[in-house]
Amino acid sequence: MRRLSLSSRLALLFAACTAVVSLFAGVLFSRASEAHFIELDQQLLDGKLIGLRRALQDVQPAQREARLADELSRQADLALRITGSDGQRWYDSSTQIPTELPKQSGLSTISHDGADYRVLNAPLYPDKSDTPQLTLLLDITHHQHFLQRMQHLIWLTVGLSALATALLGAWAARSGLRPLRRMSAVARGISAQSLNARLPEAQMPPELAEMAHSFNAMLGRLDDSFQRLSAFSADIAHELRTPLSNLLTHTQVTLTRPRPLEDYREALHSNLEELQWMAQLVNDMLYLAKADHGLLMPKREVLELADESDVLLEFFAPLAEDAGVTLSRQGHARIKGDSSMLRRALSNLLDNALRFTPVAGSVRLSIVDQPHAVQVSVENSGEEISAELLPRLFDRFYRADPARQEGSSEHAGLGLAITQSIVRAHGGQIRCESAAGWTRFVIELPKEA
Repeated sequence: MRRLSLSSRLALLFAACTAVVSLFAGVLFSRASEAHFIELDQQLLDGKLIGLRRALQDVQPAQREARLADELSRQADLALRITGSDGQRWYDSSTQIPTELPKQSGLSTISHDGADYRVLNAPLYPDKSDTPQLTLLLDITHHQHFLQRMQHLIWLTVGLSALATALLGAWAARSGLRPLRRMSAVARGISAQSLNARLPEAQMPPELAEMAHSFNAMLGRLDDSFQRLSAFSADIAHELRTPLSNLLTHTQVTLTRPRPLEDYREALHSNLEELQWMAQLVNDMLYLAKADHGLLMPKREVLELADESDVLLEFFAPLAEDAGVTLSRQGHARIKGDSSMLRRALSNLLDNALRFTPVAGSVRLSIVDQPHAVQVSVENSGEEISAELLPRLFDRFYRADPARQEGSSEHAGLGLAITQSIVRAHGGQIRCESAAGWTRFVIELPKEA
């Protein structure tokens, strides 16, 4: 079965609520009217009972019937039956009085031959035990007809109200849900070429403004991710084009004519360098792909970060000496992590710092043991990085220098992306700060990673 639309559901809900409220109000009004009529009938019969008792008091038996007829003539819809204490019928004011009447004292209601009566049983002399019984019958057929007409009117009102509310509810729901249809239209029109479409948040009702904001934020993230993916694909092609072109050119030139064995050996060595560079690039990309899918599972072993850092500083010491750069380390802390992965991350940062530190500059590695985390920072003196470039430093294949450098895997633009993946795999965060002639990469790792 086809599911009901939201507008139809709201319209039916409005109609049901209106019908229930109308029916409840109608039943209350009907009960109140019926109780009001009973109260009026009770007062009328009580008044007639007092009058009849007075009419029969101190009256000769021969005059009683005439006195009763005179008293009853003032109320055409009233009838009287008098029954002796022995149950014998003494008097009926009308031949239409039903034979069987209620025996209990007080007020009751009966129906006979299509007519409705209110019946009141009471003793003629309340202060005597052996006394005749007066039975007053009041014809209330017109009251019952009124109540029936009112009940029919109530049902008609309930039906018409429900129908009107359903129609108005459908219109109101359709008008109120127009922003949702607009969102649906925008969603239908979204494609890889139109991710810049946005919903007008200012025109949305307050209930949908937050949803529209979240929808626009989602589109913004998708647009940014798609742009990064497109740039990533272009960067992969760019990085692989040069070594492939070199391999093809070098091989074609080598095969143009017969050459000595040494020339072939030299050509193979040259091609091997290019293939090694391509293999390293592919391995780095596979490493990042594993990180994206949460497949990097670092070991959990206690590490002394000072010792790990000293090993790396000793490795980079010759390079720093050749470049005229001073290396230093301060601080120490222990942490649970993967030694090889953290060494790779710090190695990428140190290599990056050495390449951008001018002669006579400094590269400092600092370890700060905090209550709940360990902060490791690698900073170098030199030219600052503009604030608008800082958020993109960890993008793949991104270089702050627009002049693309090629020829080695260290400069492919994947080092910082790999470092970020390693830090995140350890449950930490990394950021870059650049000010006052220093560029600083800060890693924060939880102690219980």
